[in-house]
Formats: sequence, C-alpha cells, structure tokens
Amino acid sequence: MAKFGVRVSTGKAFGAGTWDSVSISIVGTLGESPRMRLDHLGKEFAAGAEEDFEVTLPQDLGPVLLLRVHLAPPALPRALGLPAADAWFCRWIQLKPPRGAPLRFPCYQWLEGPRSLVLREGAAKVSWADQHPALQQQRQEELQARRQLYSWKTYAPGWPRCLDEATVKDLDLNLKYSAAKSATFYLNLNSVRAELKIKGLLDRKGLWRSLREMKRIFNFRKTPAVEYACEHWQEDAFFASQFLNGLNPVLIRRCRHLPSNFPVTDAMVAPVLGPGTSLQAELERGSLFLVDHGILSGIPTNVINGRPQFSAAPLTLLYQHPGHGPLVPLAIQLSQTPGPDNPIFLPSDDKWDWLLAKTWVRNAEFSVHEALTHLLHAHLLPEVFTLAMLRQLPHCHPLFKLLIPHMRYTLHINTLARQLLIAPGQVVDKSTGLGIGGFSELIQRNMEQLNYATLCLPQDIHSRGVEDIPGYYYRDDGLRIWEAVERFVSEMVSTYYPSDMSVWEDSELQAWVREIFCEGFLSRESSGFPSSLETREALVQYVTMVIFTCSAKHSAVSAGQFDSCAWMPNLPASMQLPPPKCKGQARPEGFIATLPPVNATCDIIIALWLLSKEPGDRRPLGTYPDEHFTEEAPRCSIAAFQSRLAQISCDIRERNRGLALPYTYLDPPLIENSVSI
Repeated sequence: MAKFGVRVSTGKAFGAGTWDSVSISIVGTLGESPRMRLDHLGKEFAAGAEEDFEVTLPQDLGPVLLLRVHLAPPALPRALGLPAADAWFCRWIQLKPPRGAPLRFPCYQWLEGPRSLVLREGAAKVSWADQHPALQQQRQEELQARRQLYSWKTYAPGWPRCLDEATVKDLDLNLKYSAAKSATFYLNLNSVRAELKIKGLLDRKGLWRSLREMKRIFNFRKTPAVEYACEHWQEDAFFASQFLNGLNPVLIRRCRHLPSNFPVTDAMVAPVLGPGTSLQAELERGSLFLVDHGILSGIPTNVINGRPQFSAAPLTLLYQHPGHGPLVPLAIQLSQTPGPDNPIFLPSDDKWDWLLAKTWVRNAEFSVHEALTHLLHAHLLPEVFTLAMLRQLPHCHPLFKLLIPHMRYTLHINTLARQLLIAPGQVVDKSTGLGIGGFSELIQRNMEQLNYATLCLPQDIHSRGVEDIPGYYYRDDGLRIWEAVERFVSEMVSTYYPSDMSVWEDSELQAWVREIFCEGFLSRESSGFPSSLETREALVQYVTMVIFTCSAKHSAVSAGQFDSCAWMPNLPASMQLPPPKCKGQARPEGFIATLPPVNATCDIIIALWLLSKEPGDRRPLGTYPDEHFTEEAPRCSIAAFQSRLAQISCDIRERNRGLALPYTYLDPPLIENSVSI
C-alpha cells in the first residue's frame, strides 16, 4: 500500500467550482489504481480553492505515467436541490508520492460530467520520447476524441475552412467566452444600441443633413484618436498617414515604376513636387509610394434601403518629402482603366473634387480592410491555426502549451461573427457597400494571391520596400514585437527540439502544419505556405508567424477600427452615388449624398466599436496565468519574453509623448494574447 498526497486547484472564474463528485485514478508502469474519491466534510472544489487530500493505493503501481480525473453528479442531486450536472474548471492537480518530488499535472480545462479526463505530468516531452504503450495510447485517444468534437466545414467557396458549429450556444465549454466576458459583450452591445435608438438614428434610412449633424450626434464615445480624425480628416497629411499607422497599414509599397494604367505626368504633380523636379527623378530617389486597391475591380456591390451602392478600385500615388517631411498624396485615379471618363484627381483640383476622390479611397480602404486584412488574415486564418492545433496536438505537447494561450476565445468570436456580422440580414449584409457577396468574392480573390511571406512581417516589409519610410510606427513597433516573439519561440524550440531531425520526426507537429496547409490554404502550392517543416529554423519562423498573427497583427488591424470610423466621412462603409467621371461638379450637398445613410452608419459604428473594445477578461501579450509549463527552462524564457515586452512598451510610450496622434495599437500591454474580439 502507498499513500499519495493530492492537491487540487480550482479556477477563480464565476461558476468554476462544482458540487459534483471528483475522483482520480493513477496509472503507473505496473498498472492502474481503482477510482479514489476526493472528499472532505462539507463542500469541496469551490472557485479559487486549493485543497489537499490523501489517497491510498492498494498496490505499488511503479512510476506514475498518467492521472485520470472523473467527474460525476452527486448521488442525490435533486434531493439536495443541486443541478443534475455541474461543470468544474480544474487548473491543476499535484501528486505527492511516498518518495520523490511532487508531480504537477496541468489541466486548465472545464469538465462537465459525467466525464473523465486523462492528464499528463507537466514536464512530459514530445511524442518521440513516449515509449510506454499507455502514453502512446493516451495521446491517440485524446486526439481521436478532439477530432470528433471539433470538425471542419466550408463556410463559403474559396474561403479557409472553419469550425463546424452554427452558434456559440453549440460550442464546447472550453471554447466559450467566460460568463463575465459574455455578459460584458452583450451589455456593451445593448447600451450603445439603446443610446442610438433613443436618438432616433437606428431606423432613420435617409441621408445625413450635414457634416455638422454628424459631429453633434457622434459625441457619445469620444477618444483622442476619434477627435483627431474629426478635426484633421480633410488634411492631405492625415489622409496619407493612415496608410502607415491607420487600421490598414499593410498596403503601401514603394513605387519604382509608375503602372502603365496610371498615366500621371510631371505637369500634374509639379504644384507638389516643385519646379525643376520630375516623376522619374523621384522614382529613382525612392520617394514615391503606391497604394493599389485593384482587387476591388468588378466586385459586386450591395443594395441598402432599396438603393444600389457603388464601389471604386483606386490607385493612389504618394510622395515623401525630403528629410522627415510628411507623406502626402500626389494623385488619385478611381478606376484601374485610364480614360477621359476616369480623370486623375490632384491636390490642385477644386476642394470638393479632391475631397471626394480621397473619400472614395477611404471607402476602398474600408472594404479591403474589413474583408481581407481583418476578417480573412486576422480572424479566419487564426481560426485555422486554432482548430488544427486542437485536432492534431495533444495537451502535453510543448507546442500545444506554447500556442494555447494565443488561441483563447478565437473559435467563440469567429462563431459569433458568423452569427452577427457576416450572416444574411446582419451587419455586412445590411450596411456595407459590398455586402456578403462582395466580401465573399474579395476573399476568394485574395486567397488566390495570399502567400506565406505576406504573413511574416520582416519579409512583408522588405517586399513592399518600406524599410526606411519615416513615421511608420506599425513597422517599427511590429518588427520589435516580431523579434521578441521570435527570440522567445527560438528558446522554447531549442528546449524541446535538440536537432532538425527531431522536428522532422515529430509526427504530431507535421500533422498540424499539414492540416493548416490543406484546410486553411486549400492545398495551394503557389501560396508558399509549408505543408511540412524540416528544420528548427523553419519551425521558429512558422510559430512566430502564428503567434504574431493571433496577437500583434490582430491588434494592429482591429483596435483602431472605431477610432477610424467614428467620424464616418473618414471611413465610409458604402457609397450611394457612383464615382465621378469628370471634375468640377462636386459640391457639399453631393458629397453628403454620396455617403452612407444614417441607419447603415449606425450599424457599422456599433459593430466597430464592439470589435475595438475587449469586453473584459483580458490577457495581454506574454501574460500566461495558466501554467502549462512546469520546467525551469521554459519558465525562464517566459520571464525574459515578458521583460523584453515591458521594455518595448516603455519605449513606445516615451515616443508617443512627442506625437500629436500617438500610435498605441502595438503597445504590448494593449495587445491581447489571442483573437478574442
């Protein structure tokens, strides 16, 4: 007989405790114990509790391999007035054997009975170290159960595949928002809707009466960035700066040769470039930049309030003044096909002609950002990473432990988006210029172009030629965070993978990568996305890309949505009149008539306010309260990572003190670990 001490830690969240009966059985190299109930007088397993028990094994089981945890309703739940089943969030269980050091079994999962869960000791290595048949069988059974629980479906043709669940109510408890986060989300939604309802705006289908009316009504959620946009939205320097540090800072690229379909001449740009200069000289100097929204060409548009909407596919040429002067727009063409009915708009044009042209570009920015940069790149791809991880990496795998904090709540928010945003009759369908059909077509087109290098920030910055453009804070902060994540991942990979061969031989890792390639990138070889990994260097880059995409990249393209759109003319979601075919006809009333109607404006602002505001229960980048790693080496790496992020934050805040419009979206404490809103 052998006595084991057992310590159990229950989560602190609302509802984490349980009245259910908890028992354990221990699996060793020599056999398995019977179920042993963990029981005291009174209530056990209260939220936030750590409790000690003692169990006696009838025989020697040898070294401990596994711990089985069993949850079952109490014997007389109805007689005691208790629920028939009561979920429990177990943080960890620790065994103290008669001899030797305690063994910590991380859990950090909800159990909903009657159910059993098998746990591995926290220092367990990756698959090639598992020689005992019981360990190998446990991994296979765990993954088989997960694949049955989490399956793929095709949401729309040409899209990455997603989780096969219709609503958040259908989700497994381990995927759902906490009760507090869910309550805050719906409280935020209902409060802002009620506010606009009282003002009579949600059902008002007509035009805005004036820009002054917009300004007066939308004072209800002011931020410094919203106020700055409202004050400066007509200025050329602010218009251009948003390509660097706005909500879509990933399109601008250095222009080495003017596109043949964008016939800008020296005479057109002389008022900005000055006498004696030429486009060719500026091209050679590297001071010209291009933003091309050509992917919007021919995209179908929506009908809002019974009126057809319109879209453009503009080309925008920008100029970087010598030294550290501002980036400014030089020329805008609203269609990809030059001709007499597609004029090139210039800063020297009439004020309203030029403002309308810039507003069409901002509308194109909305469409490309929301469909591609935000929905596809920062939500649908992280969902693929997450679902493949759940299906292919067992709980004890070091990559599972490394990645699971960066997958928290992603499947919940994406399922919610399919319910409330991109479903028929919902926000995208009712209130955007492209609607669901246009969004779907855009995603299909971009999936055909998307490549691995685009998701790796250093390669993306290099390929766009924007390494040295001044004032590009998305690049500066993003590269520092990428480097910090890369160093952290490199240390973790070195801890668990002693050689390149150990990477190649990890069948679970290879299955995860292969499933992402097949389900996320639809087995398209031209994407450059790996279907396998052969070296530690390749693994480090891949995992860095995944973590960066799920945290910093999402923050950069999501957190500023409300700041950009609250003053609607700065980011109109739809346009109600077609793009101008000539100059000299734009007027203030025509400008207002082109902008989206009142009810559609409200729908978009509500949605983007919610998507810019984490509803509590936050875990900033590098914050890992769930201690999946128990060994010293990874814990030291986590501490070093947190220290590097703290220094980055300090530097960002020091720089921001000198900026008229601080760039905060990549400040580490403001970056969520995962895509959770």
